[in-house]
Parts: sequence; C-alpha cells; structure tokens
Amino acid sequence: MTDPLIGRPLCPDCYDYAGHVLWHAHAGPLWDRFVIGVRRHLASAAGIAQSRFPDHARLSFARVAEYQKRAAAHIHAVVRLDGPDGPTDEPPHWGTTDRLTDAVRASARRVVIRTPHSLAVGELALRWGVQVDARPLRSDGDGPDDDAVASYVAKYVTKGAGETGAGTDYRLTTWDDIQAACVSDHVRSLMRACWRLGGLPEFAPLRLRAWTHTLGYRGHILTKSRAYSTTYAALRADRAEHVSHDTALGTVTDARWRYVGSGHTPGAALIAAGVAADLAAGRDIARGALAAEGRKLSAGSG
Repeated sequence: MTDPLIGRPLCPDCYDYAGHVLWHAHAGPLWDRFVIGVRRHLASAAGIAQSRFPDHARLSFARVAEYQKRAAAHIHAVVRLDGPDGPTDEPPHWGTTDRLTDAVRASARRVVIRTPHSLAVGELALRWGVQVDARPLRSDGDGPDDDAVASYVAKYVTKGAGETGAGTDYRLTTWDDIQAACVSDHVRSLMRACWRLGGLPEFAPLRLRAWTHTLGYRGHILTKSRAYSTTYAALRADRAEHVSHDTALGTVTDARWRYVGSGHTPGAALIAAGVAADLAAGRDIARGALAAEGRKLSAGSG
C-alpha cells in the first residue's frame, strides 16, 4: 500500500480526466436524485402514492465524502427510515430493512445526470458506480451500536483532501498555483482539467475554477438531512450554554455590577509614582549629558 503508483492511472493519456472532474461537480445533484429515488421506490413497494409518503414515513441520512488514493470521492452514508414524526417514531410495518436495502440498490442503479453538451467533451452521462455496498446497521446487539455508527462516520470526516493527497486544503487562484501545488502528477492533471473546463461557458454555473483545489467536488464533506439528528444550530446553542455555566463547584457568581471608581489602587499608585520619578530622573540625566557635550564642542571650535 506504500507503492507511489497506487491510485494513478495505468495510461494517463487514456484517462478521462474531464469525466472525473465533472462527476465530482455533480455529486451533490446525484445524491439528491438518489434520495428522491429511494423514497419513490419505497412508496411504490408499499402501494402508496409518492405524495403521501411523508404521512407514513420519513427518510433520513448522514453522508460523508471520502477522497480515495485515486483522487475520486467515495460516498459513505447512513440511511435510516423513521416514522412520520422522525427519529422518535417507529417506521411503518412495511418499512423493513430488506425493503430499504432494495430501495437503496435500485435507486443507485437508475440515477443518471447528463451534462450540457460541450464541443470539448460532448455530453456525459454521470452515474453512481456499480460497487454499491448496502449493509444493515442495528443497535439491538446484532450489529453496530450507536457509538460504532458515530465512529464509522467520524473516521471519514477527518480525512480531508490534503491528507489523502487528492487536492489541497487551500484554494488555487491561478494556473501557476496548480504548477506549484505539492501533489502527484495525476492530481495535477485533474486540477488542470478542472481549470480548463471552468473556462468554458457551458460549465460556468459549476464554478470549477473556484473548486480546483478539491478537484471539482463542491460542498461540505459531511452532509445530513435535517431530521437525521439534532440541528447544528441546536448543538451550537447547547455548547454556548454549557460554556456559560461551566463554573467550579462552590463558586459564587454575582451578576449585579456597580461602579466603584477608576484609577490606581493605593498600592498601584505608589508603584506608578515611583516609575514616573525614575523616568523623569532619567530624562534629566540625558538632558544634562547632551548639554555637557554641546559645551565641549563649543569650546573646541573657539
């Protein structure tokens, strides 16, 4: 696994660098359509109208993008089916693990996004890869518990583009920045493809040049649906409240303040007066030395 050739194409001249970059740029829309497809498949299997799905169940997820050695984003996700009220509500009787797994696999096979036609690369059909690994996660002793699921997600959140060598942790704003980046030849070729495609008008909405440092992948490494768990705003509020109340036991806190005066305390005033006297004496000595030097110069010139 330490071979420097791992993750690099066997034939760099044959590699589809444009397709690689454009897939990264469309990873977000691909995921959105995948989630819609899972809901549709579940509704169809349960025999309910797609518009009525929220009345019966709610689909939640946490998604993490991991950069692999080949500089391609690999998606890890925890997908959960709850009742209509969210995590505290039991899923409907038809919402079994097998049915959810089937929906995930079926949606991953069907989702496709076509890029705008370009004279440079034509029209590309972007899909998920064929390697879809869907496994059930349980917290009843027959599978990973909540802590294991959290560790699974955190493992990939901490792996950024810079750590894997698949990009940089800072933005690249010029072609010369790409040349100077400390990356492999394969990654540099992806950056160049990103920069060139970013200059074409048909790909202007993708803002590829602004995302050259991530090889075209846009957005956050970690994304979750609102109902998957608590919101980030709630977490920030809880953290702020915890910090504000993080005081030692037995500490008395007085929230009422009153003005008691300004200036030095008696002790500090004595110290300040001594410092001022020392400074004044120093200035007097300096002035005297300069005056004596001036008199010597005057006597010498006469």
